[in-house]
Amino acid sequence: MARDAEAEGAARYVFRVGFRLDSDVRGLSVEPSRFEATVYRMADPPGEEGWLFFRDNLWRGELADPDHFRTVTEEALGVPVVSVSFRELQTDEAQLGALREAVGANLDEFRADSVDRALSKYLGSSIRVVQSAERATWFGSG
Repeated sequence: MARDAEAEGAARYVFRVGFRLDSDVRGLSVEPSRFEATVYRMADPPGEEGWLFFRDNLWRGELADPDHFRTVTEEALGVPVVSVSFRELQTDEAQLGALREAVGANLDEFRADSVDRALSKYLGSSIRVVQSAERATWFGSG
């Protein structure tokens, strides 16, 4: 990986996704045909392109537009997605500090009067701070 995850901090969004396996082949069936999986999306560092993912896709800890997000997830995974839900933002202290700083510098974009209110408005109470050892496993080094 090009960036130094230990130095910069790390965060990722966690989703629960229900999907189906369908077959158009005569005589072929799948049992069970519905599965669930946890899907992770690395969070872009605050201030970089894509860092406002939470603002653009979440509202009070839930998906703002579940149908649209299901379609986007279906395209990304290449399977029929029947459900998708946001679980949490997993972050380490460094990344959370950087996020809080970036939100604070852009409070007008969040229509909030404090960083805490801005984060709550979009992420609800779905922020989980993890230790560096747990974070290292995200990058295959743990």
